[in-house]
Amino acid sequence: MAIGDYPKEYNPAVHGPYDPARYYGKPDTPFGQVKLSELGSWFGRRNKTPQAIAGAFSRAWWRWQHKYMQPKKAGVAPFFQLLVGSMTFFYAINYGKMKHHRNYKYH
Repeated sequence: MAIGDYPKEYNPAVHGPYDPARYYGKPDTPFGQVKLSELGSWFGRRNKTPQAIAGAFSRAWWRWQHKYMQPKKAGVAPFFQLLVGSMTFFYAINYGKMKHHRNYKYH
C-alpha cells in the first residue's frame, strides 16, 4: 500500500463509501474487554509496523475530526482541546528551563 491508496482490506462492494476513521481489518476484542490474563496475547496480535502505527494515528485523527470539527453545529470544544494540548506540549518541552526559576523557602 502506497501513500494515498486504500487499505488492502477495503472492498467497496462490501463496505460502501470509504471512511478514513474506520479500521477495515479483521475485528478483534476491544481493549476495554480484554482480561488481564489475556493482555499479553492481545498485544502480540497487534501489528507493530510503522505503517500500522501511522494508520492508527490517522484513524484517531479522522475520528476526532468527524466528532468535533466537522459537524454542522460544532462548538468550541475542539479549540479548547487544541489550546490545552498545545499548552501542555510547550510546558513539557520548556520544563527544563522553568524548573530553575522555582521559589524555594530557605529556612
